[in-house]
Amino acid sequence: MHRFMRKVFLILVFVIAAFAGRAQLELGAFGGGSFYMGDLNPKYPFLQTSFAYGFVARYNLSSRWTVKLNGLKGKLIGDDNKSNFLPERGLRFDADLYEFSAVMEFNFLRYFTGSLKNFISPYLFGGAGFFYDRPMNNGQDLRDMHTEGQGTTFDDNGTRKEYSYFHFSIPFGFGLKYSVSKKIALSVEWGMRKTFTDYVDDVSTTYYLSSSTVKPGDPNYPYLVASDPGLNHEPYQQRGNSETNDWYSFAGFTITYNIDLTKRNTCSDFERNK
Repeated sequence: MHRFMRKVFLILVFVIAAFAGRAQLELGAFGGGSFYMGDLNPKYPFLQTSFAYGFVARYNLSSRWTVKLNGLKGKLIGDDNKSNFLPERGLRFDADLYEFSAVMEFNFLRYFTGSLKNFISPYLFGGAGFFYDRPMNNGQDLRDMHTEGQGTTFDDNGTRKEYSYFHFSIPFGFGLKYSVSKKIALSVEWGMRKTFTDYVDDVSTTYYLSSSTVKPGDPNYPYLVASDPGLNHEPYQQRGNSETNDWYSFAGFTITYNIDLTKRNTCSDFERNK
């Protein structure tokens, strides 16, 4: 998965470079953290934050507007016992997260890397992306454990279909960028991701197995334990909140190197503001 995302990222960088004539292209790296909010953690930002990293490319259209591409790798963790939301439920998950996104940045102040007077600016960003998320617990693929009956037929007006590992998201947030030198820029930002799935954490609807009918030795017993670790719920009791989708976030620092693509026989917006 990470090889695929790296290839897509590099292709788009080369496309931008091929068509850029009067702009700055900045290539660099991201380092920071990622966290999740959803059915297992509905309240606390930055709870169980994990290390995240990735690659970025900024195409500065002007001193106000920038297109940025992100290829990021993080980890999401949720645990009822850590959030203390429903500790009696006893659910947890972890998932390696791979994201590719394209966003627009708007600088509140005129900015470009290498400027002596327009060298710092707060900014907002928003865009679109897709991500890969595979919720696990103790090495078990939770989707394969059919924790809410996904992929199995039971008395619930049909069959709950297995969810996908691939999803779309809307990244948005804010940050601050600073030109350290003629070629080097630093930025710090925090961005949330609105998703269109409630299965980032494998938790959404109701239970579907009963500890009163499924006992040790039954082939369904491992599925029951994955769905209901405390073995204290009955089918159709609420397991998650299907009316709200899950969220995740990246926050951290970016360092980029400026590749000046400006045509030297013209006076660009960047050159005018040196």
